[in-house]
Amino acid sequence: MLVVVAPGQGAQTPGFLNPWLEVPGFRERLEWLSVVSGIDLVTHGTVSDADTIRDTAVAQPLIVGAGLVSLLTLFPHPSEAYGSIGAGSGHSVGEITAAVGAGVMTAEQAMIFVRERGAAMARASAIAPTGMSAVLGGDPDVVVEAARSAGLTPANMNGAGQIVVAGTLAQLASFGEAPPEGARVRPLEVAGAFHTEHMAPAVAHLERLSHAISTHDPRLRLISNADGQVVHDGREVLRRLVSQVSNPVRWDLCMQTMADLGVTALIEIPPAGTLTGLAKRALPGVETLAVKTPDDLDAAWRLIRDHGTVSPLDGKPTWRLIVSPAKGAFTRVTDAVTGFEFAPGSVVGTVANLRESLDVQAPHGGAIVEWLADNGDPVNPGQPLLRLHPISGEVPA
Repeated sequence: MLVVVAPGQGAQTPGFLNPWLEVPGFRERLEWLSVVSGIDLVTHGTVSDADTIRDTAVAQPLIVGAGLVSLLTLFPHPSEAYGSIGAGSGHSVGEITAAVGAGVMTAEQAMIFVRERGAAMARASAIAPTGMSAVLGGDPDVVVEAARSAGLTPANMNGAGQIVVAGTLAQLASFGEAPPEGARVRPLEVAGAFHTEHMAPAVAHLERLSHAISTHDPRLRLISNADGQVVHDGREVLRRLVSQVSNPVRWDLCMQTMADLGVTALIEIPPAGTLTGLAKRALPGVETLAVKTPDDLDAAWRLIRDHGTVSPLDGKPTWRLIVSPAKGAFTRVTDAVTGFEFAPGSVVGTVANLRESLDVQAPHGGAIVEWLADNGDPVNPGQPLLRLHPISGEVPA
């Protein structure tokens, strides 16, 4: 099974898009996304210096725009991706790229959303001097407790021995002077305390805008930053894209879900390298590829050919298919059979594992066609559990 992942802020480097402009159609597509976002992505991806592209209002549209155009290089016909990618995910702002790849929103919607996200987070960062530091090594529980004791937020739980903490510059300096035993603290070149309460003003702005964004349900398994769950409702994906701005990124749980799914290969799209490095340590045996330049495309196409699998969500009326959000044992809430109608938002069952018990909802409701899992069945993230017909009077999405 193949998973495709999109990196977050901090992955960009000066000139990283220079070799990509030689690929036919790349420049034109990037210019179009520049027009949509109001940001000159071509200039910022080729000649702008490190300080310029570190600016949150520039970095975020640049990363998403580069990811979206590179996806079209991997899959010139987007429908081909649904027949090859078993799951998708993105780290922080990369989750927007992943949402487009899964069919939740259009590239144009995403570029406007990320423009507003970057600008709002930049404004929030200007309210007080804040930042982020990477903590490498040490006992994760001890690191988290020490960070919270210092008033910091564990903003990125990245797995593979890496946690990113965030807060005021004074808090970060104090924490760095006396790090937890066995841990090294490295300040990051970012402009604020992302994924913390300091970003609350940005969340409020994005939530207002989100009411005007139309969505579709994902066409493949989309693994969420919030908790590693597979999310299969487009509105829920959008809600999570808004809330993640001020909440921690649980990339460790995303990689655990990839392991639960049985992922055998991982491709990271540009600007690539960070997530591939984490996967090499956390997902032993999984073949990984960071697509950094067009020279990597032949290797990427080989991985797609060798590991591509058809998503169980592709080619079906997806909003009628209820899937598992996580790995665990499934239990129905009712023994009702064909014809029984669930109201929109009804809980149809639970998936329980050693960590938690999760409700499985039918966002749009519908009448039972067939149960695809029985009580006590072990299920994996994204596995179909129930097929529904729309309730009378509704039209399938």
